Amino acid sequence: MISGNNNATKNGNYVLSITIIGSLFFVFGFITWANSQLIPYLKIACELTDTQSFLVATAFFAAYFFMAIPSSLILNKTGYKKGMSLGLSVMAVGALIFIPAAQARSYPLFLAGLFIIGTGLALLQTASNPYVTVLGPIDSAAQRISIMGICNKVAGILAVFILGGIVLKDADALKQKLLLLNHAAKEAELNALASRVINPYITIAIVLSVLAIIIYFINLPEIREQEETTDTSSKPHTSIFQFPHLILGAIAIFFYVGVEVISYDTFAAFGESLGHPLEQASRFASYTGYGLLAGYILGIICIPRYISQQKALVWSVVLSMILVLLTLFTNGMMAVFCFALLGFSNAVMWPAIWPLAINGLGRFTKIGAALLIMGIVGGAILPPLYGMISEMVGSKQLGYSLLIPCYLFILYYATIGYKARRK
Repeated sequence: MISGNNNATKNGNYVLSITIIGSLFFVFGFITWANSQLIPYLKIACELTDTQSFLVATAFFAAYFFMAIPSSLILNKTGYKKGMSLGLSVMAVGALIFIPAAQARSYPLFLAGLFIIGTGLALLQTASNPYVTVLGPIDSAAQRISIMGICNKVAGILAVFILGGIVLKDADALKQKLLLLNHAAKEAELNALASRVINPYITIAIVLSVLAIIIYFINLPEIREQEETTDTSSKPHTSIFQFPHLILGAIAIFFYVGVEVISYDTFAAFGESLGHPLEQASRFASYTGYGLLAGYILGIICIPRYISQQKALVWSVVLSMILVLLTLFTNGMMAVFCFALLGFSNAVMWPAIWPLAINGLGRFTKIGAALLIMGIVGGAILPPLYGMISEMVGSKQLGYSLLIPCYLFILYYATIGYKARRK
């Protein structure tokens, strides 16, 4: 079992803790959803194919897989608060790498910066997700995580409009202009386009650095991990791999993050394939964000007062599969509308999977959280796989058939897998 500082849930420390963690989830959202604008932007600036452009997601989310276990080891040394501050500092370094990347118009350097940002986020998320999960009762964890999700998605929507408005301004006219220019003039235009990203990422680096300093010096209660409680028929756990519900939960996170990233990172390309101008289609990801916000608000109201987090997960997966089928077999704005509604149906999945998977880990919480964070690598693997499938079938719309088996596994976890326990 895990418990926090009892006073933290009874006085102003609790409110302060939730506020600070909410600011971190705001950072997660802005940085992560910025990728939805970087993908079409870098496709033009670095002259990439669709599949190559989706490597933005691969570089970013692969860091979660490689750095999650090291992050848990770091947290064992630093504790949650200092770990969060360190994660923000690493992210600031990654953001600054965008400056030479833009100046050289180097796609590999952009990817390196994204990987470093993802490295910092891996540490930040390994600390903050279990922190907010165990800061109060486990049966209301989905409610607290939903509040964090609102902070996350508000930031994501802002990222779409702010960063998209800067780096993709007049993108359609520029694409047409590039077709008519000679090599030298084209290079000059692309260099000017690449430079658009410099000031936004300098600003991001400054904000991250300031937040790192604030968190380092502010008084946040540490979460104390206790030994798991066991009955007389159970043997003590000696390994994280003795928690099958956690392992299955990490796989569920893999598929969930993959489908969520696809739902906003590919939306611009999907909208453009339906005939919408890129500058308009690039904002479609904000519709997904609005759906996520609505889903989080409904989750806060209903969980656990009217429905358990487990049952909410089941119904969310069923609705998601229906929406994917409608996206596949409808046209025009109806397909756009159904795809955007995946934001609503996806909203409760992370808040519900996380507490189901982390419940009962006791002293294995940090390493268990790291294993779940490793599952975020689904955001690195599934978007390029979607790009490959779309190119193979010749349709970005039919490529979304990839989402159905992903949701089927999450449905399995929501109904059977979360109950798996070593006896």
